[in-house]
Amino acid sequence: MNSRLDRRRLLTLAGMAGLAATLPACGRGFGGNGNGGDGKVELNMVWWGDAQRAEQTGAALELFQSANPGIRVRTEYQDSSPYKDKLAARFAAGDPPDLMAMRFDSLREYADRGTLLDLAKHPELDQSGLTEPARALGQVGSATFGVPSGLNTIGFVVDKTLTDQYGVDIPDGDTWGWPDLATFAQKVSKASGNKVYGTNFEPWTVANLLVFARQRGEDFFTADGRLGATEATLTAWYQLVEDLRKAGAIPPAGFIDQNNGASAAQSYLAKKSIASQIIPTNNLISYNKACGGNLALLRMPGETQGARRGQSVDTPALWSIAAASKHPAETVKLLNFLTNDTEAAKVAGATRGVPASSRVAETIAPGLEPDNKRSSDFLGALQKEKLPASYPYPVGASKLTNILKTISTEVEFGRTTPADAGKQFITEARKAIAP
Repeated sequence: MNSRLDRRRLLTLAGMAGLAATLPACGRGFGGNGNGGDGKVELNMVWWGDAQRAEQTGAALELFQSANPGIRVRTEYQDSSPYKDKLAARFAAGDPPDLMAMRFDSLREYADRGTLLDLAKHPELDQSGLTEPARALGQVGSATFGVPSGLNTIGFVVDKTLTDQYGVDIPDGDTWGWPDLATFAQKVSKASGNKVYGTNFEPWTVANLLVFARQRGEDFFTADGRLGATEATLTAWYQLVEDLRKAGAIPPAGFIDQNNGASAAQSYLAKKSIASQIIPTNNLISYNKACGGNLALLRMPGETQGARRGQSVDTPALWSIAAASKHPAETVKLLNFLTNDTEAAKVAGATRGVPASSRVAETIAPGLEPDNKRSSDFLGALQKEKLPASYPYPVGASKLTNILKTISTEVEFGRTTPADAGKQFITEARKAIAP
């Protein structure tokens, strides 16, 4: 394996994103390049997120630095969109951070190129509080290259204020199937005179397809980093969405802007244009606030009707350590603290999901805000059930969202049939995913 990401390719990526000029700034003051001049070991830690997450993370790091006065943690964070490119640029410039938030769809690519520390060789990192599915999120083969920064899953939220207004009962979230979703959504659309559509979900979101494929007995991505979904499953997915649209359960073609933004405040749910949608459960608090505080949280449809369970324990991001870190021992100590320290988890809150350690999650649960407590209880119940494992995405998987978006648009406007869409996706996905 190469010792680092291919420099030329990554610099090209950075240049395409208009980031080349910012390369020096990315490493300025960071990079874990020795001590800070006062004898302290200085670590660089980067992640994506907003100011609220930064404030909470900073509070946890204050606790770590108080307990470890010989270590200083310098941090950097930014919005999620440029994060991937900037992290690639840091590696390409030979200035990787010591500890970094790693996208789930990028872990295998960095790991395969030898740029990440194998955490399995560091027994001082205590992962005994993590369930096997939670540990599997950071494993590539027999090595461990990441620890979940938090755990989540996806769930279906329903605006009960709207369903009460239009006199539509919310289905039983423990037993409902995709036909039940269609019936429910049609009732809302009809009762509101199409002022409010019953539901909408993104057919191009890989996390949604992962669940659907598993319910049909397939792994969308396999443990060894291949595409496992079949053309039949992709065709069925597009047919499901098309049938919902024709029935008026979801908005008509062109109603939803793919570039509308992913924030809760910008969502069509918050605008009261739709009555239900799929969300990551760690975002329940922001969606409920944006929607007026009366969202019900349901499991995904089809969990009791399919060939197998579809939902899994997932993570918004993993913590990974650069193989080139000059201070691996201190960085592992920091990662261990963030994973297992209860007080750190309390001040960090649920901004990255439920703590990966079940012991820590159970300890802090009583003190969580009500919506975070709901999402924590939701995930806690799922973790006690027999769920399929979720594996790091194959190299090239990050290209699939754009492929899915393009094909979904063609189906939406009737320019492609679901059958042709399924065939096209499999062809393009196999080209995108490295063998």
